[in-house]
Amino acid sequence: MGLLDDKVVLVNGGSQGVGAAIARAAVREGAAVAVTGRRSEPGEALVAELAADGGKAMFVRADLADAEQARASVAQVVDAYGRVDCLVNSAGLTSRGTLLDTTPELFDQHIAINLKAPFFAMQAAVADMVARKAPGTIVNIITSSAHGGQPFLAPYVAAKAGLVGLTRNAAHAHRWDRIRINGLNIGWTATEGEDATQKAFHGAGDDWREEAAARLPMGKLGQPDEIADFVVFLLSDRSGVVTGSVLDWDQNVLGGLD
Repeated sequence: MGLLDDKVVLVNGGSQGVGAAIARAAVREGAAVAVTGRRSEPGEALVAELAADGGKAMFVRADLADAEQARASVAQVVDAYGRVDCLVNSAGLTSRGTLLDTTPELFDQHIAINLKAPFFAMQAAVADMVARKAPGTIVNIITSSAHGGQPFLAPYVAAKAGLVGLTRNAAHAHRWDRIRINGLNIGWTATEGEDATQKAFHGAGDDWREEAAARLPMGKLGQPDEIADFVVFLLSDRSGVVTGSVLDWDQNVLGGLD
């Protein structure tokens, strides 16, 4: 028996990185999976990979910065699979900006991807669950930077901190519907997107992962497959009654000082 047998799981931002790892883990645990993304090529490649391994998967092309597309992605999954049991919001924008140099356009981009997209995807998914009078689970991928973060992450932190509050608010609002909503504040993680960010904004070389790992307590960055296993657990009944929790998934202890 898999942890997600016979569940329908929608992973927003699921065509690469942490989202793709979650999609793989969900299929492994028995779920039918849908992933969204802006680019068809990686999304279709992931679906083909999952299908080749015997999984049931579909790709929905969507620009989640558009609230209507975020809602429509849920509707497409409901049309295809009949329902959405579990939602994961893993899409994220990490482009850099400080309080002093962030433009209104950059700020709006962060709000659109990191806050508005999960809001309206949750709205559509919860509406489906409530209409069916069925329980469900949602996990929002947030960030340990939501506690404060580096100066160059100002718009990112503003949006993700909003997602922390939204996670708790929605969990409280729908606890009697038996819809459990939790968040995961992940730390520095080895993904394709992070590789591009380090090279684009910080001039990193190809060996940046090794250099970063040497400075971290556990000797490595966070691994997408490890995060995925934790997310699957939160989506599943094995996580019990927990809702409204925003868990720090990181190797740095917040509040600890040397």
